Amino acid sequence: MSGFSADWLALRERYDVAARSAAVLDAVANAFADQGSIALVDLACGTGSTLRAIGSHLPPRQAWRLVDNDLSLLARASTLGRPPLVTVIAKPVDLARDLELALEGPLDLVTTSALLDLVSAEWLDRLIVEAAARRLPVYAALSYDGRTVIEPESRFDREVLAGFNLHQRTDKGFGPALGPIAAARAVERFAHFGFAVEQGRSDWVFAPDDRDIQDALFAGWAEVAALTTTLTAEEVARWCAERRAALAAGCSQLRIGHVDIFARPIGTR
Repeated sequence: MSGFSADWLALRERYDVAARSAAVLDAVANAFADQGSIALVDLACGTGSTLRAIGSHLPPRQAWRLVDNDLSLLARASTLGRPPLVTVIAKPVDLARDLELALEGPLDLVTTSALLDLVSAEWLDRLIVEAAARRLPVYAALSYDGRTVIEPESRFDREVLAGFNLHQRTDKGFGPALGPIAAARAVERFAHFGFAVEQGRSDWVFAPDDRDIQDALFAGWAEVAALTTTLTAEEVARWCAERRAALAAGCSQLRIGHVDIFARPIGTR
């Protein structure tokens, strides 16, 4: 389940595309370079951004199963235009409960984006165990890893970001979330279950002109800070006003750390 609005997904998509690790995506492409077709399932697909981002790197004939529990997002994903050799089936599934159902049938690759930091250690192990049992490679992109740099610095940045990272560890529907440790945990657990893992950074980088997404992030962080920090409402409001003043002055820049991984069962393909 994505847990994100269509507006937020649309706002972030071009930054997600730019951020994806080229080295990891090359590893995915190379793994299937000798195939004429490929069958995939995209977990927590949202509006289908993973398909749009990586489809050109895969064999021309593609059969995608897009999985989410948000029917509105699935409807958008299933109606968007795509190349003639690409087929799409949109399937509503509660991934917290029915992950195994999402993975049934013939598949060559499991994909997901911006999901692993929202799930629990137990759910991650369920995914890895299922992938290992079925000998399925997994491409998991854009897992937030807690690294954030804001320029120019402002008072209370540290407290607000610490509060956000704390919130990232709360239950998002899969149990207590892994949050910033998700990518490192995934690399460790995939290796434990016999996968070779390629990893690379996929940081969001926002320049002064990227105002809309920065403003949305600041608003979200301020909302969370009111719940997870000892800052007063006045201090949070002051922080938000300072960040928006930097935006208006054209000097606000952000780097937010993410990690991509491609995990492949050793001895396959």
